[in-house]
Amino acid sequence: MERTSELPDAAGMSRYVEGVVAEWLRGERRLPLDYSVESLRVADRIVAGVRAGRGADERTVARALRGVGAYVGEVMVRAGGGSWVDLDSRQRDYFEQPVGVRMPDGRVWNPLGRAMRRYDRGKGGRESLYVFYLLLHGRMGGVVRGVR
Repeated sequence: MERTSELPDAAGMSRYVEGVVAEWLRGERRLPLDYSVESLRVADRIVAGVRAGRGADERTVARALRGVGAYVGEVMVRAGGGSWVDLDSRQRDYFEQPVGVRMPDGRVWNPLGRAMRRYDRGKGGRESLYVFYLLLHGRMGGVVRGVR
């Protein structure tokens, strides 16, 4: 599945997410996406809806999942104090994404990949985007550098 095209670099991710949210708020959808941690439950439902949408072409699915993953990352930035970062070549190879989020403890996380896993693996609690954030937040206490 197409995973990285149409994504800006780290400096452009917040603006990209604002565009995605604006698109999702237009028309009938009116999704409650306010960049709160609680809104990640809505992100989980969006992915579930994409999974249920039988017959959607691969490009449409990839675009939706990029948007959801970027939204999760922006919540990590706004609510968790993280920052978008351009990944180095090793991280790009591992995450299969061009950008990630560095949290205050120095760890780099992959919200774009997490949205893909949520889609690929179904609705299991371990892949929930909301739970992902809660687990992430609980790990922010120690200062350990690494890649997650």
